[in-house]
Amino acid sequence: MTTGTAALSWAALRDLRCAELESAADGWGRVGNRADAARDRIDKHLLNGLRETQQGAAAESAAARLRRLNRNFQYVHTECGLIRTTLNSLAHEMKAQQRALMLALEDAAALKFTVQADGSVSYPAAGEGLIDGRPLQGGTTTSNGLPDLVPPSGLAAPNPNVAKAQDIADRVVGAVRAAAEIDWRYAGILRRLKAEEGLAVPTSTWKDAASDAADVRDAARTYLRDAIPRTASPAERNAWWAGLTQEQREEYLAVYPDVIGNLDGIPAAVRDAANRDNLQLLIGTLAGRDDADSVAKLAGLREIDRQLQAETKFGEPSMYLLGISNEGNGRAIVAFGDPDAAKNVSTYVPGLNTSLDREFAEGDLKRARDTAIGARYYDRSSASIAWLGYDAPQTPDGWRSLAVAGDGRAESGARALNGFMGGLVATNEHADPHLTAIGHSYGSRTVGAATQRDGGIPGVDDIVLVGSPGVGVDSAENLGVGRGHVFVGAAENDVVTKLPSGRQAALGGVASGPLAHIIRDLADQGEGDLWFGKDPASAEFGAQRFRVADGPRLVGLGGFSIDAHSQYFDPARDAASANSIALISAGHSDKVEPQEYR
Repeated sequence: MTTGTAALSWAALRDLRCAELESAADGWGRVGNRADAARDRIDKHLLNGLRETQQGAAAESAAARLRRLNRNFQYVHTECGLIRTTLNSLAHEMKAQQRALMLALEDAAALKFTVQADGSVSYPAAGEGLIDGRPLQGGTTTSNGLPDLVPPSGLAAPNPNVAKAQDIADRVVGAVRAAAEIDWRYAGILRRLKAEEGLAVPTSTWKDAASDAADVRDAARTYLRDAIPRTASPAERNAWWAGLTQEQREEYLAVYPDVIGNLDGIPAAVRDAANRDNLQLLIGTLAGRDDADSVAKLAGLREIDRQLQAETKFGEPSMYLLGISNEGNGRAIVAFGDPDAAKNVSTYVPGLNTSLDREFAEGDLKRARDTAIGARYYDRSSASIAWLGYDAPQTPDGWRSLAVAGDGRAESGARALNGFMGGLVATNEHADPHLTAIGHSYGSRTVGAATQRDGGIPGVDDIVLVGSPGVGVDSAENLGVGRGHVFVGAAENDVVTKLPSGRQAALGGVASGPLAHIIRDLADQGEGDLWFGKDPASAEFGAQRFRVADGPRLVGLGGFSIDAHSQYFDPARDAASANSIALISAGHSDKVEPQEYR
C-alpha cells in the first residue's frame, strides 16, 4: 500500500488490486491451517503414540518437548489467523472506497467532466447569462472538504455544472481520504503483527497476542463483528454458523475466539477450539497483575490449562472447554465427553462461594469428571459438564450469604443457564437427547429459578438437587419435569440442607446445639430469606430422595467440619450418592436406591 496520506491519489485507489490482498490473506490462512493440522497431529498421534509405547524419563522429556511444539503451532495458527483477517478486512474496506470513487468517475464521464490528477474537476460552459443570454463559461472546482457547500456566485447566475462538479470533486476526495485513513490504520496493525525471536512461546507472547487480537478488532471495526448473532436464539446461531463458509469460520475463530467460544448454539468442537485459544489470551492478559482477583483467576485458568494438556487416562472422557471468561467472578464451562455426540448430557451448577479459581478448577471439575465416568459405566454415550456461567454469591461468612444473597444471583444465573441448555439442544446430534440439570447448594436455587422461566429449562428431562437450601418453589411438581423426575440428595449432617427460614428460627425451631449461634444470627433476615421454599428432602416437596451417606458431623472430634456439604459427587467419600447421580445422568433413574423423606 502507501506510506502516507499524501502518497495516495485517486488513480492509485482506482487501480488498487484488492484481489491481491485477498490472495495474500488466503496464503496466510493456508499457513495457519497447516499449523493447526500439525498441532492436531501432535495431540492425536505423536503424543498418544508416545504414551502408549514409551515410559520413563526420556519419554517424559520427549512429551514435554512435543507439548511445547504444540503450543508453538497454536501460536502460529492464532497469529496467521489475525494476519489473514487483517488483510481481508483491509480489502473489504478498500473495495467500499473504490466503489464510491468509481461511481463518482462514472458520473463525471456521463457529464463530460474531467477529473484532474489532483482530484479537481473541470466542467464545460452551460446555462445562460442574465444580461446577454450567452452560455456561462466553464471552469474547474476543487473539493473544500465540505460536501454540498457551494460558494455563492454574487449577482451572476451560476453555471449549472458548478454544483455537479463540486459534488463529484467532494466524492472523489472523500473516497481518497477515507482510503488513506484505512491504509494508515491497517499498516500500523500489520507492522505490529510479528513474533518474538526464538522458539519459545512464553506467557508474555500470549499477552502480546491478546493485544494483537484487540488491535485487529479495533482496526477491522464492522468487518465480521456486526454479523455475529449475539441476540439470536441458540437455534438461530447454530443455523448462522452452519451457513458460513469455512474461510469465514476460520476468520471468526481467529479474531473473535472469546465471542464464538462463549456463544450458545455453536457446536462444542468449535467452542472448544476457540476457547483453547482464548484461554491462552486470558492467561497472557492476567499474567503480571497483582490484584487478588486477577491472581485467583490466573491460578484457575492455569489449572484448567494444565488439565487440558495432561494425558487422558484410559477409559476417561476427553475434555471440552465450552466457555471461558474473566467476566465478573469468572466464567468456565468444561465438559467431560462430547456433549454434541453424547445421548446423555448432565450439567452441574455449583453454588455458594464458587468462582474461577484453583479450587473450582480442581474441585468442581472433578465433580463433573466423576459424574461423567460414573455415567459412562452405565451408558458410554454420556457426558457431564461443570457450568460456572454466572456469579454465585461470594462471602467469607459462608451460609450467612444464603440469607443476604436472596434470589438475584439465581435469577440472573437462570437466564444464562437456559441459554446454555438451549445451545445443547441445538447442537446435540440426537433427535431426543437425555438432559439432566444438577444443582448443588445455591446452584440448586439457580436451577429452580431456571425452571420458572418461560418454557422451563430447554430440553431437560431430569433434575438433581444436592445439598439444597431450597429451590424457590414448594413442590417438585412445580419444576416442570414431573415429580418423578426430580431427585434429591440431602446428607444428614449437611447443615445447609437443614437451615430453617427466618420465621422458623424466630419461633425457636433450633434453640440450642451446634447450629444455634448460626441460626440466631440469621433469624432476623425475615421469612423465606434464608430457606428458599420447602425442604426438597421432605415428603411435602414430593421429589424422589436417593440414599446418601450421613457425612461428617458439623462438630466432631476433629473440630468444625462442613464436609458433609461437599461429598455428594465423590465416589470415594459417598459412593451411594455419586452412583445415584451417575445413574440419573445416564438415564437409569429407575435403579436409584431411595431414602426415606425427612
